[in-house]
Amino acid sequence: MTPTVALAAVTFDRPRELSVLLDSVNRQSASVDTICLVDSGTSPASDVAAAHHNVDYVRSEANLGGAGGFALAILKAVASGADWIWIMDDDAVPSDPECLATLLREAEARDLEAVVPLVLAPGQPDKLSFFFRLDGKVTHDRAEVEKAGFLSNNGHFFNGALIRSEVFFKVGVPDIRLFIRGDEVDFTLRLRKAGIRFGTVTTASITHPHAFSETKHVFGARWHVIVPDSAFKRHFYYRNRGYLIRRYFRVKSFVADVGGYLGYFLQRRDFRGLAEWISAFSDGLRGKGFGPLDSQKF
Repeated sequence: MTPTVALAAVTFDRPRELSVLLDSVNRQSASVDTICLVDSGTSPASDVAAAHHNVDYVRSEANLGGAGGFALAILKAVASGADWIWIMDDDAVPSDPECLATLLREAEARDLEAVVPLVLAPGQPDKLSFFFRLDGKVTHDRAEVEKAGFLSNNGHFFNGALIRSEVFFKVGVPDIRLFIRGDEVDFTLRLRKAGIRFGTVTTASITHPHAFSETKHVFGARWHVIVPDSAFKRHFYYRNRGYLIRRYFRVKSFVADVGGYLGYFLQRRDFRGLAEWISAFSDGLRGKGFGPLDSQKF
C-alpha cells in the first residue's frame, strides 16, 4: 500500500519563494496528498495558496514564530490522516523530483521513524547550509558528510524532515514557547530521549539559505559559537540555548557556551555583545522571557 504524505509548511511574507516551493512539492515523483500551510505574514499569501489544488491554507493574524507555525501546520497535517508528515519552510526547495521518494524508500529500508535530507546552500551544491560535526570538527563540506553515508541519530530539523505521524503522539509538536531559534534542537533532543529511530539520508537533499556568517570560531576549528546577524535573532537564540541547557541539564553545552561566548566577546572587546548574551542567556537559564517580544525594541 502506498503511504500517504502531507506537507506541513509555514510562510511569512515570501510569496515568490512560497510559489517555488509549492510548485516543486507538487512535481515530486512521490505524490503529496495535501499541503497544510500556515501563513503568519503581514500580507496574506492566499492567492499563492489558491493557485495550487491541494493546499489547506490557514491564515494566522498573530505571528506564531517558526515553532508555533510548524506546530499548527503539523497538527493540521496529522489530522489529515497522512502516514507521513513532510516539513518545510517557505524558503526551502527540494533539490530534485526524487527527493521525497528517496526519503520514503530509505525510511522503509532502514526501518526509520524520521529521515532528514542534506540541506544545501542555494547556488553552492558542494556546501551544506548547516554544519555537521565529524570527528570533533565542524564542516560545511557536502563531500565530507557524504563519505559518512547514512548519519544515524543525527540531522537538521525541520526543513525537509519526513516524520511518521505517530511520532508526534510520542514526542509532541514544536514548543511554541521557543518562538524561533532552538525549537529544532528541542525537538531533536525529544526524539533521542524517546528512542525514535532517525537519521540523515545523504542521497537526498533540499536547498535552504545558509548561515555561514553566524558560525564564529573561538579557539580553532574544534570550538565555535553561533552569533546571529540581528539583535532580534540573537536574543531568541541566546535565550533558548539557556533554556534548553536548563531543561535537559546539558552540562557540556553550558561549559561550551560560557567558555565560548566569553572567549569570543572578550577577544574582540565587544562588551555590549557580551552584555546582550548574558542578559538573554540568563533569562533562559531561569526559565523566563518566553514568547514573542516587541520587535521595535531591537
